[in-house]
Amino acid sequence: MRSTQTLSETDRRLLAGWAADCAERVLTSFEQEAPADLRPRDAIARARAFSRGELDTAGEIRRRFVAGRAARSVTAPAAVAAARAAAQAAGVAHMGAHALGAAAYAARAAELAAPERPDAHGAEIEWQLAHLSPHARTALRRLPPLGADSAGPLGPGLLATGALAANIRSIQARLA
Repeated sequence: MRSTQTLSETDRRLLAGWAADCAERVLTSFEQEAPADLRPRDAIARARAFSRGELDTAGEIRRRFVAGRAARSVTAPAAVAAARAAAQAAGVAHMGAHALGAAAYAARAAELAAPERPDAHGAEIEWQLAHLSPHARTALRRLPPLGADSAGPLGPGLLATGALAANIRSIQARLA
């Protein structure tokens, strides 16, 4: 049985571009600590290429974990979150719900990179929502609420806890 978090390929292609935009906004947090590590930047480029129809789903499923491994090569929490945002963006080719993961990690990276700005994550979420196309907004609305479907990234895993869960719930509430 297919998870409701997967979405159609058309929807995943729409969301991959938006997820890449979200991740790219915080990429400097990663690149400041690991400027020679191109894995997150490559994941963002692949997400964009997938969104344009230049890459196929099967190939991206095989490569989706590469950027996530980059998170283990840095220590600053904002850098880790930025690498995970890029990994989630690359994962959209496999499952549409990863777009919310990319946005949640990007908002978390923005918050961690600017501790003097308590509104940093909220401002990042505002930007994310303002940059959603109407079609991408519709695709995100097709996703189940966080925790409602256990077969995917919105199930009982890392995205369903702490600040990441709060960010996803905020995005989903604003989309309703």
